[in-house]
Amino acid sequence: MQDLMASGMASLLSPMVLSFALGLVAALARSSLSFPDAVAKGMSLYLLFAIGFKGGVSVSTHGLEGTLIGSIIGGVLLSFIIPFVAYGLLRSITRLSALDAAAVAGHYGSISIVTFVTAISVLVSAGITSEGYMVAVAAAMEAPAILSALWLAARSGGAGQMDGELWREVLLNGSIVLLLGAFAIGTVTGEKGMADIESFIVSPFKGVLCLFLLDMGLVAGRGLRQARGLITAPLLLFAIAMPLIGAALALPIAMMLGLSVGGVTLFMVLAASASYIAVPAAMRVALPEANPTIYLTLALGLTFPFNLTLGIPLYLAAAQFAAGG
Repeated sequence: MQDLMASGMASLLSPMVLSFALGLVAALARSSLSFPDAVAKGMSLYLLFAIGFKGGVSVSTHGLEGTLIGSIIGGVLLSFIIPFVAYGLLRSITRLSALDAAAVAGHYGSISIVTFVTAISVLVSAGITSEGYMVAVAAAMEAPAILSALWLAARSGGAGQMDGELWREVLLNGSIVLLLGAFAIGTVTGEKGMADIESFIVSPFKGVLCLFLLDMGLVAGRGLRQARGLITAPLLLFAIAMPLIGAALALPIAMMLGLSVGGVTLFMVLAASASYIAVPAAMRVALPEANPTIYLTLALGLTFPFNLTLGIPLYLAAAQFAAGG
């Protein structure tokens, strides 16, 4: 138990989490601190390429393990199912309309790639290995939740049709194309490719992640300021409870798949996180009547910092406990 508490404290006091906290406090205090959009996008592209490439190299080194297909199937099923759980909870404890509830639910069935990247960094710092193919699982979990959200919206009488523009948004989302593309490059080039660019994607990684999370803190803080009066106590409760529910649903599946402690942690993180990049873009196209302030504030302003500060240590502790370690 002491080891688990020490691991949690180390995560809370890590440079990544503290960088996010700095950005959040600065935004809430109305500081002029900001990042140019081009710089923020550049950091995002770097992180996606680095994590995808390293995942591909890991698969190339160790080969395709038998649990890869099972992990992808399990992740896709969770991505389909979690929006229904989220929608039911929202309709039970909040006063959101059916349309807004469906839009929010879609965010919680999808994943936050930044939370995933941060979790990998936490595992590496703790000396815990994980399956490289979890990058592919993350990519597979982006889109199914959008389909569930659209079905829920259509069932409630709202919009929600999968036209060509939306399919393009879902399947050719830039973050997914880069993540899978880098994963493929890493798989093809293997350890030689890693040796060629190691100084670029390994050593600077944590520093870039700190700056990126500082910017995310600024964005989250501004969103919280703008959403005053919209976020009620039941919505706040949902934003904290839903990631715990998602992680709880993922834990037994990950254990049945036989994932390592690191793999179980990442699988839980994926199920617990909420999208604030891919799904909002899809919702703007498919459900323009839904209120973006609500779903963005819940996903980015509340669930994201919860997962970053408390969620990841909790999921790691749960994975270690379930594994008997």
